[in-house]
Amino acid sequence: MAKQPMLKFVTVEQATPEKRPPSLRKEDFNEIYAEYATEKAAEQAGRCSQCGVPYCQSHCPLHNNIPDWLKLTAEGRLKEAYEISQATNTFPEICGRICPQDRLCEGNCVIEQSGHGTVTIGSVEKYITDTAWEEGWVQPITPHTEREESVGIIGAGPGGLAAADMLRRQGVQVTVYDRYDRAGGLLTYGIPGFKLEKDVVMRRNEQLEKGGVDFVLNCDVGTDISFQKIQEKHDAVLIATGVYKSRDLGGPGAGLSGIERAIDYLTASNRKSFGDAVPEFDSGELNAEGKRVVVIGGGDTAMDCVRTAVRQGATSVKCLYRRDRANMPGSQREVANAEEEGVEFVWLTAPKGFTGDDAVNGVMVQKMRLGAPDATGRQSPEIIEGADYVEEAELVIKALGFEPESLPTLWGEEALEVTRWGTIKADFRTHETAIPNVYAVGDIVRGASLVVWAIRDGREAAEAILERFNAKASAVAAE
Repeated sequence: MAKQPMLKFVTVEQATPEKRPPSLRKEDFNEIYAEYATEKAAEQAGRCSQCGVPYCQSHCPLHNNIPDWLKLTAEGRLKEAYEISQATNTFPEICGRICPQDRLCEGNCVIEQSGHGTVTIGSVEKYITDTAWEEGWVQPITPHTEREESVGIIGAGPGGLAAADMLRRQGVQVTVYDRYDRAGGLLTYGIPGFKLEKDVVMRRNEQLEKGGVDFVLNCDVGTDISFQKIQEKHDAVLIATGVYKSRDLGGPGAGLSGIERAIDYLTASNRKSFGDAVPEFDSGELNAEGKRVVVIGGGDTAMDCVRTAVRQGATSVKCLYRRDRANMPGSQREVANAEEEGVEFVWLTAPKGFTGDDAVNGVMVQKMRLGAPDATGRQSPEIIEGADYVEEAELVIKALGFEPESLPTLWGEEALEVTRWGTIKADFRTHETAIPNVYAVGDIVRGASLVVWAIRDGREAAEAILERFNAKASAVAAE
């Protein structure tokens, strides 16, 4: 009788891939986690309890068939595991690296709730797809039949690329327009290499290009080409621009040099890793080397900034957040990684202004305490009077989140309806906007959110567009 490969959680303890020591990983931008060995991946996948109601799957925005590909991995059937994983997720190797599994699949694992330590779903997912690339199982898209319909996608981030992948697989002609010189959006220029090495993103871009996706880069819609022109060229348009407008801070000294936006800081660092010329980095403006750095914010972008500053050689890195550790929105795993690397978190603090003559030399900090819960149920921070102090800093990075740009104004398209938050109004099932045959997905609809939600939106919109095309084709054939 064959040995049972699953249900090993009682006898096999949880083991995550090894992390490089902080003293070593602080010296470069390489990923900090090692890869599972084949035997270890199978062993850890075999800890899955194959429960009747897989909460990991239901709490995944893509509803990945996690128990199935864990079982196949435990049995050594890796190619089948990859095929199951790829069936619901366009970029599993990216989600395996950057999804906050502690809040999604792993955080809802049944054996975690029973005290045995969650199955390391993200690490196994990453291992499966990395193996697929190494073995040559990931091939360029080859549609069975080419179609005449074309779709213009504005934005080459995860939502736009997920839609492009699905549409090309059905033979639709796809053109992706993006303002940057490389596709990938925040995957390329926002997320640091120690979380997502750039060759992982570039090989997906190359796969899509070889599969027939046409990329029009360095193209700013509204300036280089009008939105209306894109509409004229294509049978449907998908808006997947993301949100890039940074929330700002006021107060005395807010305009001093040395106070920078997180997106500018991270983009400069990532461009440097590509070998690009980055004058703002070389001048020291967007370089933390030799500086006392203060990052303001408590989300994942703030975590990316503090850990980048450490690697650039900052003399000290502090993160100010107005709530406590338990109430911060960023991944607790990322906080732990940052602390290991020498970042100091200053909880229950908020800036009220900045000191300095021409350049910033300090942040005026208010101490806070948590009061009554707000409308979301989180405790609202309240100022402690008379407890202000100055935190010295030569570089201050604002990581307070992102807001949408006003696309109707930028694109001269008032028919594009937006919400009171400035996000585009779109049907939650089809993702179609107020303009017929124009769809919108990802952060420009949801507000700043997770990559995995953008992928889901892109896939759903692609399905809706294909349904529209198929219905029209059927109607023409019936005439």
